[in-house]
Amino acid sequence: MRKKIVAGNWKMNNNLSETNELIVGLKNEMNSITLENTRVVIAPSFVNLQQAVVETKGSSIEVSAQNLHQAKNGAYTGEISADMLASIGVDIVILGHSERRAYFNETDESLAEKVTTAIENGFDVIFCFGEQLEEREAENHFNVVESQLKNALFELSADAFDKIILAYEPVWAIGTGKTASADQAQEMHAFIRSLLAKAYNTELADSVSILYGGSVKPANAKEIFSKPDVDGGLIGGASLKAKDFSEIVKSI
Repeated sequence: MRKKIVAGNWKMNNNLSETNELIVGLKNEMNSITLENTRVVIAPSFVNLQQAVVETKGSSIEVSAQNLHQAKNGAYTGEISADMLASIGVDIVILGHSERRAYFNETDESLAEKVTTAIENGFDVIFCFGEQLEEREAENHFNVVESQLKNALFELSADAFDKIILAYEPVWAIGTGKTASADQAQEMHAFIRSLLAKAYNTELADSVSILYGGSVKPANAKEIFSKPDVDGGLIGGASLKAKDFSEIVKSI
């Protein structure tokens, strides 16, 4: 049975004291939640990762990085390697987020390299992908998603998908207040699973967790998560409030 996952991407938010405060709040909220076959992940900023690892130790909360560089080390000023993250106890990473693609020119090709590096270093990868509004309106969204997955992931071995968590994020629904309907999310998630089955096999397709990302809130989480091919969510703004994030976790 594939895992249910709720992951909070904190993006460029929260200084050290705010990070500590939010984690304390989350741990308090999580004490009242019974998790079955569910992973809860938070992704603070790089400078607060080590403290987050310390603060979440012994809890059900896992800590993820928001990115990593594909090189082992070297003259890459400002970048972070897999080994650096592993040395502080981080073994999950978000790759391919639409903001990284848009603002930092990440491509399918560079993401394929990053995914390979992450897996070779024992990381779980939350791999993000999804269409822009104009691509959805042109009814090209299936082609866009298929291309992103094929270019970045489908050269991986089947075994590598034990470390892959997919996160479909329609870009037009991120931070806009717009949300794909539960039926739209299910339609795309089912399509993604069909791509995996075609590229690999049905067993692999049925084993990979696929998250929905795009303005998930306590008010809509239960409906979205109720769909058979939606295995949880990659949460943005709502993950910055302990109460809201915990309510989303309860919805899983």
